[in-house]
Amino acid sequence: MHSAATLRSPSRAPLDTVLFTAVAALIGIGLVMVFSASSATAYAEHGDIAYYLKRQLVWLAVGLAGAYVCYRIDYRRLRAAAPYFLVAAIAGLMFVFVPHVGLGVNGGRRWIGTGGLSIEPSEFAKLALVIYLSAVLSARGERITSLARGLVPLCVPVAIMAVLVLKEPDMGTASLLLFIALALFFAAGARLVHLAAVILTTVPLAALTVLASPYRRARVFAFMDPWKDPLNTGFHIVQSLLALGSGGLFGVGLGASRAKFFYLPEQYTDFIFSVLGEELGLIGTLAVIALFVTLAYRAVRIALAASDRFGFFLAIGCAAMITIQAFVNIGVVSSSWPVTGVPLPFISFGGSSLVVNLLAVALIANVGRNASVVAGRA
Repeated sequence: MHSAATLRSPSRAPLDTVLFTAVAALIGIGLVMVFSASSATAYAEHGDIAYYLKRQLVWLAVGLAGAYVCYRIDYRRLRAAAPYFLVAAIAGLMFVFVPHVGLGVNGGRRWIGTGGLSIEPSEFAKLALVIYLSAVLSARGERITSLARGLVPLCVPVAIMAVLVLKEPDMGTASLLLFIALALFFAAGARLVHLAAVILTTVPLAALTVLASPYRRARVFAFMDPWKDPLNTGFHIVQSLLALGSGGLFGVGLGASRAKFFYLPEQYTDFIFSVLGEELGLIGTLAVIALFVTLAYRAVRIALAASDRFGFFLAIGCAAMITIQAFVNIGVVSSSWPVTGVPLPFISFGGSSLVVNLLAVALIANVGRNASVVAGRA
């Protein structure tokens, strides 16, 4: 039994040191790997082997500043602002198609800004979706068990955002939006048969989207048999597997990757895990996977100890956003998942991704910080 005074004046829980250590380790590994994986390209394109590392450090500073703010505020204030975050996120996804605002790179339009300073709205859209769904699910209660009154209305904003991201085109992030939503719906107690119906509705649409695009179709066929066309459609996967395989158990040594010398495409962004596996070996890859599992485990513990339903969903959603993307990326580079252009959280080069993931971790820690001692011991 706890005294009435304890219940009236709960103490703030301390920072989860295990969560903090896991994230700090991932960031540290990421900085080292960005420098190693990008050095050849940075020198060839900019004459400075630390060019991408310096840019990543700037974004890290921005992300840490934002994370501190997110950690110090009362996360419950975000609940009322959730609809505005959603509207802003959808507007950002639309801005990428506005001439002279959106930036086109390699046939896609995923950024807004200028060549020197740009952000990727789809990264922020993931976090906005988590906040919005957390707010709505915390208010709906048992209505989530109803397909017509609970689940379907929540699928509408998810579908709008996914379609806009798909139009960029970015099928990887579009699929992540769906996975994040499904994870939150499951955590909220949605019926499995209803979730299955949503998935079965989505699969044919996804299949048509893939088959209608020669580029996406080639990626799927390459996933099924990358060695059939190793110099064209299967090139990414073949080079990734060669890099991972050459690392062996302990790796070829930090900085000694051969794949990063223009053999492996996107070697410091989407395929940085391949360089990590080559340089640090199986031991290094398992260590990174263990850190993501630790992050997810601590986030779930924090969610279960949350003092309200909004905090529970917020922690679960942020954890799902990070860990699902991590394992999709790892699945891609290991040929366990079709090639999708999603970065590895905290490890890959990319300012928007790093900032958003830091904000998400700060919100998880915030939920834990505002949980009462009573809830934390439950």
